[in-house]
Amino acid sequence: MRYASITDRLASLGSEKWAIHAEARRMKAEGQDIIELTIGEPDVPPDPALLAEAVRTMHAGRYRYSNGRGEPSVVEALVRKYRKRRDDVTAANVLCFPGTQTALFAVMLGLVEAGDAVLVGDPLYATYEGVIRATGAERIAVPLRPENSFHMKAADLEAAITPACRVLLLNTPHNPTGAVLSAAEIAEIGAVCRRHDLWIVCDEVYEQLVFGAAFASPFDNPDLAERTVVVSSISKSHAAPGFRSGWAIGPADFCTRLLSVSETMLFGGQPFIADMTAYALDNPISTAATMRESYKGRAARFADALARAPGLAPLPPEAGMFIVVDVSGTGMSGEDFAWTLLREERVAVMPGSSFGEEAEGFIRLSLTVPDAHIDEACRRIAALAARSAPPKERRA
Repeated sequence: MRYASITDRLASLGSEKWAIHAEARRMKAEGQDIIELTIGEPDVPPDPALLAEAVRTMHAGRYRYSNGRGEPSVVEALVRKYRKRRDDVTAANVLCFPGTQTALFAVMLGLVEAGDAVLVGDPLYATYEGVIRATGAERIAVPLRPENSFHMKAADLEAAITPACRVLLLNTPHNPTGAVLSAAEIAEIGAVCRRHDLWIVCDEVYEQLVFGAAFASPFDNPDLAERTVVVSSISKSHAAPGFRSGWAIGPADFCTRLLSVSETMLFGGQPFIADMTAYALDNPISTAATMRESYKGRAARFADALARAPGLAPLPPEAGMFIVVDVSGTGMSGEDFAWTLLREERVAVMPGSSFGEEAEGFIRLSLTVPDAHIDEACRRIAALAARSAPPKERRA
């Protein structure tokens, strides 16, 4: 039987990247003592008020067909949210989707196709390459270097551009590294995008989990408004990943053109989830602040403990719910270290290679576990490092 070429383009870009996570879940189901540090799922529940609002509106009959742009309740709430950042935002700049992933998929379908190319920082979130390749476009990596704290540099972006490039996919705060771009860095990157007439698609799902540095966005820069599309959701900010409630905010003409793509994909979300999302956006909910302080403390806990282990070099994040650790000093690749750690020490982490070539010597650890689990995980990780590090590192 014949298949569409998209199945070939995406053949190795799906669950294979999460093989360690799947194996850890299998081992855990067998009763093995696994400490799971693989995925970024908040370890706190949504605020009870959000659940109550979803239930209330569901019982009020808010479960019928919606429309392609989004329910008025959530569209209006998003206008209020983004008008605080730029005063020209209207409902024409908003499209609602079931989660950031769907928003990003639709946005890419609307901007690129076969023969085009998308620039994206490497390391990159594991699903980005699949989203790009699904359109038929090619991914072009922009190196995010550890010596620059994984911040994208305008010169590296400029050097990577080819005539086929149409879009820069930006992610700040960044997954997996937690890097947060400054307004000055974004202005320099934006200047490159203007010179080469590139769209900027910015994934800002970790916007509310910045530990210290000020959050900045190309969306807030008037010089970049005509070429910037933001995607985000309540999955991280409100600990509500299972509700699948996200959006895209962009130029009015772009949103009008993309609306037909959105309607072809799903023709609207669930009204009761839209109402819950509107409530989340319009009311003071402390979930993000609670997670932010917790994850900041846990990142420091990981960094302090692992910095003392031979062959390991943690890079404290500036935001988000992960920390990356350079394991190259052990003499092992991130992939080998992660698999060995799971098999010998029963700790599941993500290998850096799941996030691109620039992270091959790293592992990524989730901050969404209690302190006691972090301490035990650090003990097990350090034990493997001590067994693996060359003699020079062991003496350090």
